[in-house]
Amino acid sequence: MSLLHRVSSTESISRLASPGEERSRRLSFSPVNEWIPPRKEEEAVSAFEVPRWMRMLQVVIAVIYCLLSAGIVFGFAAIKPVFIQEGVYRDQCTKDELDNNVEVCYNQELRLNLMFTVAAVGTNVCALPVGTILDRYGPRVSGIISSVLLTAGCLLLAFAWDMKDRFDGYITGYLLLALGGPFVFISSFQLSNTFPQYSGLILALLTGAFDTSSAVFLIYRLIYESTEGKFWPKKFFLVYLAVPAFVLVVQLFIMPAQSYKTVSELVKQVEQEEDALDQTRHDSIHDRPTQTRTERTQSIVSEVTNLLSSKDGSSQAHTQEQKQAKSGVHGAMHGRTVVEQVLSPWWILITLFTILQMLRINYFVATVRSQYTYLLQSRELAIQVNSFFDVALPLGGIISIPFIGIVLDNTSTTFVLGLLVTIATCIGILGVLPYTWAAYANICLFVLYRPFYYTAVSDYASRVFGFENFGKVYGFIICLSGLFNFAQSGLDALTHGTFRNNPIPVNVILLVAAFVVGVALVGFVWSQSRGSAREELEEEAEEADERTRLVPGADVERVREDRHPVDVHAGEGGGR
Repeated sequence: MSLLHRVSSTESISRLASPGEERSRRLSFSPVNEWIPPRKEEEAVSAFEVPRWMRMLQVVIAVIYCLLSAGIVFGFAAIKPVFIQEGVYRDQCTKDELDNNVEVCYNQELRLNLMFTVAAVGTNVCALPVGTILDRYGPRVSGIISSVLLTAGCLLLAFAWDMKDRFDGYITGYLLLALGGPFVFISSFQLSNTFPQYSGLILALLTGAFDTSSAVFLIYRLIYESTEGKFWPKKFFLVYLAVPAFVLVVQLFIMPAQSYKTVSELVKQVEQEEDALDQTRHDSIHDRPTQTRTERTQSIVSEVTNLLSSKDGSSQAHTQEQKQAKSGVHGAMHGRTVVEQVLSPWWILITLFTILQMLRINYFVATVRSQYTYLLQSRELAIQVNSFFDVALPLGGIISIPFIGIVLDNTSTTFVLGLLVTIATCIGILGVLPYTWAAYANICLFVLYRPFYYTAVSDYASRVFGFENFGKVYGFIICLSGLFNFAQSGLDALTHGTFRNNPIPVNVILLVAAFVVGVALVGFVWSQSRGSAREELEEEAEEADERTRLVPGADVERVREDRHPVDVHAGEGGGR
């Protein structure tokens, strides 16, 4: 899956902003928002202005269309056997391969895997235009674009066989499906603000829907097999046109045209209304228009307060402070320019690690059956492993959601990165063992590691680089990692050509490279976090000494309270 969808909450990023940043500033989804001509900004919607039932309906609908379309291309391992059985790219095989009746020939395998490679690259690079369009034109326009892309992709895939001699509709169609996903998924993030006290739950539902959407192709393959191929791809993709039609209809008539206001914007609105209310108190109480304005102001303040009053603000702020302190790296690069952040070891190391891990993840998704056909020396066992993988992939994303939150909220960034490197190394070792138990263990770890990895990277970026340049810094990580996925084609060529279908050498190369970069990343972050903790303790000791001299009886705890004042608004907005 793409990194772009793993920012767990628009408000979670703003809560991690550095002290010098404006609290009411809105999170931008665009990595290039300062490089394009300004456009008059439409007024965002306050959640209390929309009926509760309508907001609930919008959330349910978003979960449904994300479940059906957001990340279906990542179910490639499930639909690939269907394409093979239908003879897609069979014309790429040599005469000898056809005479020997090989199940999948060399060039056919490369071409099929290229479908997924291009789609994976497109999904990540798409973060750049999606963020810009969403910021400038709102979620409705983004949703309509998604509908158009999904429709075009379905039509191309449905009629790709008919025009195979003139145009390759498979790669282009699959790419369009991949591009349609982020447009509909990222535009759904803002719905977490419909019910701020449940923002974490809403985003968990959307994330789970994205992960589970890879099961769409699994369900189709099961239907295809049960009908003995009668429900062939053309019929499926024509039926699937109902999904983009559904997306279009709900965008036009139900979903919001503009994003809902974030918690910080609602808090700012309350402050502005309270200032206006104070002003009206200076007016004559006999002035009817003034009384009307006063009643309206009091109503708005009451509505916003009710919307946000699920939890005590100061308690949330204290909890958030504790989480930031546990991370050990919070604020490391806050307040720096984009160039300084991108040229720092913080960014370079996480980008290298992300490039390698994303390449490993997508390479495995595209080649799981062919790898285990060689490792287990059995086509039947490889099919069983592939079938287990098809089911485990969407389930892993759902099962891992609560555990990911617990780990990220209660451990240091150094620990999280170390855990990532450890699990990735175990996956790499299991991936080269020619045993059935190792295959199943590898898949179980893989499907749990995948969502954990993507979420951890976005969490790292928000903590280290802060809110101000998050879109650009994080967007570049995504974009570069996506572009490097084109290396999959080279890995396929090495595996099937140079190493004669043996996946072990390529997997070992990726394992060693990721381990070296991962150790360097963990070592750097550990050293920096230790240095930061030591400097903070020294500063607190110096301030305690100064306070003791100036105010006898003062203690270190009071110094800490003075250095970290609690803002009653800072923690509002729900969970991750």
